[in-house]
Amino acid sequence: MTRVLVTGGAGFIGSELVHQLLDRGEQVVVVDNFVNGSRANLPDGQAGLTVVEADVRDAASLAPWLEQTAVVFHLACLGVRHSVHAPEENHEVNATGTLRLLAAARAAGVGRFVYVSSSEVYGTARWAPMTEDHPTFPCTVYGGSKLAGESYARAYHRTYGYPTVVVRPFNTYGPRSHHEGDSGEVIPKFLLRCLAGKPMVIFGDGSQTRDFTYVSDSARGILLAGSHPDAIGRTMNLGFGAETTVSDLARAVAEAAGRPDAAVEHVEGRPGDVLRLYADMSQAKQLLGYEPTIGLREGLTRLLAWYREQGVDPAILLEREVVRNWMPA
Repeated sequence: MTRVLVTGGAGFIGSELVHQLLDRGEQVVVVDNFVNGSRANLPDGQAGLTVVEADVRDAASLAPWLEQTAVVFHLACLGVRHSVHAPEENHEVNATGTLRLLAAARAAGVGRFVYVSSSEVYGTARWAPMTEDHPTFPCTVYGGSKLAGESYARAYHRTYGYPTVVVRPFNTYGPRSHHEGDSGEVIPKFLLRCLAGKPMVIFGDGSQTRDFTYVSDSARGILLAGSHPDAIGRTMNLGFGAETTVSDLARAVAEAAGRPDAAVEHVEGRPGDVLRLYADMSQAKQLLGYEPTIGLREGLTRLLAWYREQGVDPAILLEREVVRNWMPA
């Protein structure tokens, strides 16, 4: 690689990918509009790192940064709960933004385009574990917009011979994950609530399942997709390969936090909630050599240690939490 561009590079998974790229000695350009991302997620004054504040929908402003770029890792998006209260904006960023970026990257001669999609494109599992040929029936506009982005990436490969790769991370957690606003996810919300002595809120009966993957594993899989010669034209799952119910997750979080008696509160289900996700990663393992290494209990312990290193009272962090984060502000 000569230069790498990461959209959404100041976000949760994006910033982990940036750290791994910098550790490899790559020249990295981060593009982020800082709606969800944070400059604090990026190393300050790091040699080889350039940060550009821009919106992925503004392809003209990105064009100069795409010149002499070997790989684009496209992670910039608005999230699943955001799509419930702002579906058109969600589509515009996730789908239209991807199409514009593909066109700009191809025009600039970028050598590879890695589109980071989501397991949400599948909807609820019809069989498990879920291979890449599982039907795609998204439950939300977010899932639909990410599937549209996938389709554009594959179409650019088939129509123009442009080297694109699609990866589908399953539910990722770890340091720098979001607990706040409409980006908030279950594991950081559970852990901070547990530490603050508040009940962990479960939407529905807690039987819904997810394949939770530690962020360093997810980012390493994305990095492999950007470098392996046989990845071009492929669509690949990136998960851990274990199915966990939300109720079991709450118990695991309570144990990791040293609060085995932590309270749980059940409320109404979320609109468009996927009921079952469980990844088959055979393709990524065979093709890329992708092997996740950090199981849920170890991952929770690492995340807990990271929060403690930040030295911020969990109750203060939770001031930015929105429990029903699909509702309009």
